[in-house]
Amino acid sequence: MKVPRRIATVLINSLKGGVVPRIGLPYIAVGRKEELEALLHDIDIVADGGASFRFLSGRYGSGKSFLLQTIRNYAMDRNFVVADADLSPERRLQGTRGQGLATYKELICNLSTRTRPEGGALGLILDRWISGVRSETAAEEGLSPESAGFDRVVEKKIYEVIHSLNEMVHGFDFARLLSLYYRAGLTGDEETKAKVVKWFRGEYSGRMEARAELGVNIVITDDDWYDYLKLFALFLRKAGYSGLLILIDELVNICKIPNSITRQNNYEKILTIYNDTLQGKARYLGVIMGGTPQCIEDPRRGLFSYEALRSRLAEGRFHLEGMRDVLSPVIKLSPLTAEEMLVLVEKLAAIHAELFGYEPRLRQPELVTFIQIEFARIGADEKLTPREVIRDFIELLNIVWQNPGVDVAGLLGSEQFQYARPEPAGPPAEKEFEEFEI
Repeated sequence: MKVPRRIATVLINSLKGGVVPRIGLPYIAVGRKEELEALLHDIDIVADGGASFRFLSGRYGSGKSFLLQTIRNYAMDRNFVVADADLSPERRLQGTRGQGLATYKELICNLSTRTRPEGGALGLILDRWISGVRSETAAEEGLSPESAGFDRVVEKKIYEVIHSLNEMVHGFDFARLLSLYYRAGLTGDEETKAKVVKWFRGEYSGRMEARAELGVNIVITDDDWYDYLKLFALFLRKAGYSGLLILIDELVNICKIPNSITRQNNYEKILTIYNDTLQGKARYLGVIMGGTPQCIEDPRRGLFSYEALRSRLAEGRFHLEGMRDVLSPVIKLSPLTAEEMLVLVEKLAAIHAELFGYEPRLRQPELVTFIQIEFARIGADEKLTPREVIRDFIELLNIVWQNPGVDVAGLLGSEQFQYARPEPAGPPAEKEFEEFEI
């Protein structure tokens, strides 16, 4: 399969830097069949009017972010709108200095569709909604857009959608903003349209500013941003999409919060979202959060330190070592096998050679030897991650390409070759979090 040069460049550069590319993942995807099937089943439930919530648990570099981005692409292909964000010290689920709102802003900024996969799709979604209603009206009523009563009929259908949102929390103001956007579109008022988009993005600093510019007495805040995601999910369905999928990564940044009360407040927010989705209070909404095993299971600072979450997420009495349950709330990522990693490096070797225009020098025996060396490391059974193998392999490809005279077999077998030496042991896992409490 020929990979476009732009995508190949992104793939090689991103993977060498240890980050997950946002495009081109189908070209290098291997394994994770069970996990993908489970998550795609969730997506089908959301498309049917339900809601879902999952946690992805895996070590750093184990493929959590890769799986999140892969399911993101699958969801967009199924006509979902997808919003993703990484948590950080400045972006949390709950905060006193706008950290929760910052996460909402990041999600809306990264709002993506099949035709706008790079994000920033909010304006496109609103315009498509209005255009879709106009096209539907013309087809159903047999009216021409130039007809005298056409805009009145369109406005009636617009208000049918808007009225259906009024019963939800904050639905009245949400519907009012949609109405303002529609009227501004009719009159060609691009300034008002931009202000409405600004409001939906959570960028108004306070109610006075919003009242002065749009005549609404409410703004999105740290406390209620999740309510607006539920509104967006229902609106997007009525706008012709299958639903809304929210992807939140780096949960470890919540566990690292030194203040125990702040951590508990964030866990309370997770519990609210979890309960809403599984109890049917949200519709057309899917949520997936990714984190390390410790940030989920640590009884002192992880999600399990919050008893309401631990009792919901902990494994039951029938769990046995070596048996998997990908239908549980927490999907634990198993390591990729040596065979799967071999398939992956074969794909990367072909993409690298095509990108830089040379005949591949690493044949099947060298690839097998490389994988054998990687999996022969001390502690590879538990510690080796796809990220490490991929970074090592791309560096090997770069060395071989830039040094045509190098003996590949000799390089792989050399004692001086860094991949043949075991890496120094890292810090113990329990040191992942800081050792102080406030």
